[in-house]
Amino acid sequence: MDKISQDLQNAVTAAVPGRAGFDYLVVGAGFAGSVLAERLASTGKRILVLDKRPHIGGNAYDRYDDHGVLVHPYGPHIFHTNSEDIFDYLSRFTAWRPYQHRVLASVDGQLLPMPINLDTINKLYGLHLTAFEVEKFFESVAEKKQEIRTSEDVVVSKVGRELYNKFFRGYTRKQWDLDPSELDASVTARVPIRTNRDDRYFADKFQAIPLHGYTRMFERMLDHPNIKIMTGTDYREIVDLVPWTHMIYTGPVDAFFGCKHGKLPYRSLRFEHVNVPQEQFQPVGTVNYPNDYGYTRISEFKHITGQKHASTSIVYEYPCAEGDPYYPVPQPQNAGLYRLYEAEAEATPNVSFVGRLATYKYYNMDQVVGQALATFKRLQQQEAERAGAGAPSGPAGAM
Repeated sequence: MDKISQDLQNAVTAAVPGRAGFDYLVVGAGFAGSVLAERLASTGKRILVLDKRPHIGGNAYDRYDDHGVLVHPYGPHIFHTNSEDIFDYLSRFTAWRPYQHRVLASVDGQLLPMPINLDTINKLYGLHLTAFEVEKFFESVAEKKQEIRTSEDVVVSKVGRELYNKFFRGYTRKQWDLDPSELDASVTARVPIRTNRDDRYFADKFQAIPLHGYTRMFERMLDHPNIKIMTGTDYREIVDLVPWTHMIYTGPVDAFFGCKHGKLPYRSLRFEHVNVPQEQFQPVGTVNYPNDYGYTRISEFKHITGQKHASTSIVYEYPCAEGDPYYPVPQPQNAGLYRLYEAEAEATPNVSFVGRLATYKYYNMDQVVGQALATFKRLQQQEAERAGAGAPSGPAGAM
């Protein structure tokens, strides 16, 4: 018996005695899969969670590197949300370290606050504008647009062409390998323009990092007698080997259907992790490099985690076309291609498609949690409706 078969047999044997198989097969142990596994297990369902990576937590997974510094192998993850419900739900599994992320951009030989704010303009141009005056400044340089369609339109309509070129165009071209004029407005619309001195990258009500790390939070979330976990396992290797009633799928939606309509484009990242023998490398958690070097940014983890250590660990991010899928490419033709897969997903019985990759949307972590919680409620409602109609009880069908 090979290792996967033996692990699978052990998982099935460890399920609730006297009941064969699982109610739910959860593909992916990131936020979407883990939240749904926890919620469904809390109602008495038997869950098998699979992940092809050798760990749980998805891209939010963190670990201690060889130097003893807590790092995020897949780049910095900063949790922020305006939803008290989402924050309260995750607080069941972790205490928090309050943290407000700050970003500087390396522009014209200076490190300037990003998003652009009052201090950014005053330091860049050697001015002493007030909040009222900087608002007038933005109005004087903005290019008025009849219609906002692209990421370029978003920025130049707010702050003009020069600031667009200094802070946005080069970064976006590196990140997406496309000019902002070729990208949907949603890309740069995520970044605010401020007339005050607020230098926080996010303005959400709740901003914090799991006190003992994301991985510890996921471990507590999945620590339930009804949940069995198999990492390092591709679901396609075992999907026909174990009884299950409903699948929660969080992987790439096009891969699920064998890319029958064509491959959905994603941007990937290559991470270069470096330990530096000094206590601090840079003044803030992240420094952007919109116009220089092949990388887009450098992040220093000790700012984010609050860890005290004699050395520090940083990560350089290099956008690339090949590798793990991170960012759906927001263009009209890609949205059209996704709609073909969305129709396939809606017609697929007994499978729920949840998360960034499964719905081809650039979600933040809190949005994925919110989507998973909403999916759980729908599954519960569908099961209740079937029970009320006299149908056999069991997991809900496809969304």
